[in-house]
Amino acid sequence: MVRELREKFNADFTDEKYNALINDIENKINRKLDFRICETPLFLDKKNITVLVDAAYEIAGIIEKIDFGNSHRTFVPEKYFVPNEDSHPLFLQIDFAITRDEEGNILPQLIELQGFPSLYNFQAFLDSELRKFYDLPSELTPYFNGLDYDSYIEKLKRAMIGDSNPENVILLEIDPYNQKTWIDFHIAEMQLGIKPVCISDVIQEGKNLYYEIDGRKIKIDKIYNRVIFDELERSEIKPSFNFFEEFNVTWLSHPNWFFKISKNILPLIKSKYAPPSYYLDELSVYPGDLENYVLKPLFSFAGSGVKIEISQNDLDKIKDKENYILQRKVKYEPVIKTPDGYAKAEVRMMFLWEDKPELVNNLLRVSKGKMIGVDYNKNKTWVGANIMYHE
Repeated sequence: MVRELREKFNADFTDEKYNALINDIENKINRKLDFRICETPLFLDKKNITVLVDAAYEIAGIIEKIDFGNSHRTFVPEKYFVPNEDSHPLFLQIDFAITRDEEGNILPQLIELQGFPSLYNFQAFLDSELRKFYDLPSELTPYFNGLDYDSYIEKLKRAMIGDSNPENVILLEIDPYNQKTWIDFHIAEMQLGIKPVCISDVIQEGKNLYYEIDGRKIKIDKIYNRVIFDELERSEIKPSFNFFEEFNVTWLSHPNWFFKISKNILPLIKSKYAPPSYYLDELSVYPGDLENYVLKPLFSFAGSGVKIEISQNDLDKIKDKENYILQRKVKYEPVIKTPDGYAKAEVRMMFLWEDKPELVNNLLRVSKGKMIGVDYNKNKTWVGANIMYHE
């Protein structure tokens, strides 16, 4: 995307540098990575980063105005509803496919969104690691709004810990040390002092929650929530407290936003940066070109249940149509030149939402398969997760 940077990066790249990067990361965390780091970042020039940032803020602005309370739709399944919901999530993430318009200009297209945290800590750590092993110009940054590594970490601390003692803030997960995103939990503890705690290790006493370290019972004031509900339902590990009761804690983000800001609202987002999406139960006539649409279940996550080849017969068989959407497919543009062909890119724009959504960081996913994701990129190189850098 920035030809000079791309050509220099590719010319300077060696497998030895890449392997040294991976080995250094794994030595620091004392275990193997559970997901693939792509060999390369993405480099965006000022023109294209402006378009991507504009797209992110336009979508965020639409989300701010959604009136969830006056909709006839069920955004949070009754069995998953948690009391004491706040007015907005602390974390907002918007995923864009990198495509081109008819004139050949870069056009970000909305793929997914989340009111749920992602790799906010690991991405900052990865930036530091990349700079150790790759010759990246100092003027390139993955951050936004004037942030650098130090100010970004301080911003996370203020938003997540605030006036609390870090030991009274926990990262809540199901069996955290065996999650694919464990590295982010480990880095969060290094950067912020927040300990990962399994849902089975929380102690409930009335409306207060506690956990134990070295025989000390410590009160929980804030919960950095990383629990994914469909995984919770499948897991043999169960909460030692009633997850759905009202407690004297602050959620980061509140669990209800996991459902509210998700595929659930894609049909409500009308923008040139968002492909058309429809609630299946609101369609009296299906689009005539169903081959150009993907079917997504609303209450399933991490790509589970998504169907990319659909027919009218498939849709007619669905009894609970209110739980599905149709989203028009987008054509990812192969924009990253690699030694064995071009790769497609998807960029997650990562916000912190205190008073208003503020763009702070990003995450890159690179693919050479039919779709973004591990299953479509097996036995391929120059694919996986990394960072988008911009001037």
